[in-house]
Amino acid sequence: MITIVDYGAGNLRSIARAFEHLDIAAQVIDRPEEVERAEAVVLPGVGAAGAAMCFLKERGLDDAVRAALKRGIPFLGICLGMQLLLGSHAEGDVAGLALLPGRVLRFPAGLLVPHIGWNQVELLRESKLFEGTPPGAHFYFVHSYYAEPENRELIAGQTDYGLPYCSVIEAGNLWGVQFHPEKSSTNGLKLLCNFAKVAGQC
Repeated sequence: MITIVDYGAGNLRSIARAFEHLDIAAQVIDRPEEVERAEAVVLPGVGAAGAAMCFLKERGLDDAVRAALKRGIPFLGICLGMQLLLGSHAEGDVAGLALLPGRVLRFPAGLLVPHIGWNQVELLRESKLFEGTPPGAHFYFVHSYYAEPENRELIAGQTDYGLPYCSVIEAGNLWGVQFHPEKSSTNGLKLLCNFAKVAGQC
């Protein structure tokens, strides 16, 4: 069973429906004890970093996510869920989960934000998450901020929007993607299926 962490984000049901479409068992959970013992975790995200972190802390979900990751289970952060893995977020100078060293920055002045629409992901190395997707595959993005990991070796893919930025993080069984796979048609569904395979669910 794949556990989708509920912290008030607006796209929870669309992610759950995407797994349902793939006939993959997934559940939306907001209880820390269930997140801690999950077999695989998806941390989605739409909205403001500050509100998301407040919700996580109030429910004890921040420590639950950290505990789950320490067990080395498959983990996927989506959009804001990926950004929160890092230490700091420029939106209101918010402290993230600090699971990976790094910061989240706003796109520079002169670029239209948020960055909305389809864009390519250039993989910098092979990744289980992208098996079966074509080179330079397009995915759907909606964001005004981007992740900048301190360790550049964690960047598995990048996207260009006025500047090349990190759009895929990979560290063992931990992945983060800046785009929304649940809104990315065939390529997005393939990615979710690949994640489920790593988790032994597909």
